[in-house]
Amino acid sequence: MGFLRDLFGPGKAEIWRQFAASVGGQYVDGGLWRGDKVVAAHGQWMVTLDTYTVSNGKSSITYTRMRAPYVNPDGFTFNIYRQGIFSEIGKWLGMQDVTVGYPDFDGAFIIKGNDIAQLQKLFANRRIRELISAQPAIRFSVRDDDGGFWNGKGFPPGVDELYFDVVGVIRDEHQLWLLYELFSETLDELCRLGSAYQDNPRVQL
Repeated sequence: MGFLRDLFGPGKAEIWRQFAASVGGQYVDGGLWRGDKVVAAHGQWMVTLDTYTVSNGKSSITYTRMRAPYVNPDGFTFNIYRQGIFSEIGKWLGMQDVTVGYPDFDGAFIIKGNDIAQLQKLFANRRIRELISAQPAIRFSVRDDDGGFWNGKGFPPGVDELYFDVVGVIRDEHQLWLLYELFSETLDELCRLGSAYQDNPRVQL
């Protein structure tokens, strides 16, 4: 095992355990069937890091995701991801790209949401922009209570989910730490804007 570690570097479990310790969270070994995860608190909110796999029968793709359910009093949602060929196709199909007033940031990302003024206030937070830009690949959004699943059902009324996922398994502890900071800063800012409550929504992921 030491030889393999020297050859390939530390494995996912080791890195995720270190990340859990660095944020005061808990590493949960789910075994062969359920997979492992990290659960960490930020205030009253619980942030969960795990992976999931999508299979089409011939091949499969594994994603890393981070999620945090929260009470969303005004129903504000957004979706942000990097510019690319598929985002250009989306524009041709009529998808609206909102600009938030920071040319470099607007040029690098597709930003969508249901309240332009609230989007501009959220991304006026420079640290949020920096943390988003620090992720080499990102799909960061609020999933409303009709788009998420909780024990096979929609979330309880008024509960939405701050959500990130990316293709592949993140094995960079610093990248994970920055992602956790992005969730923490975004939840705090949503709370300041009146688009989140500090209450624990009592949702177990």
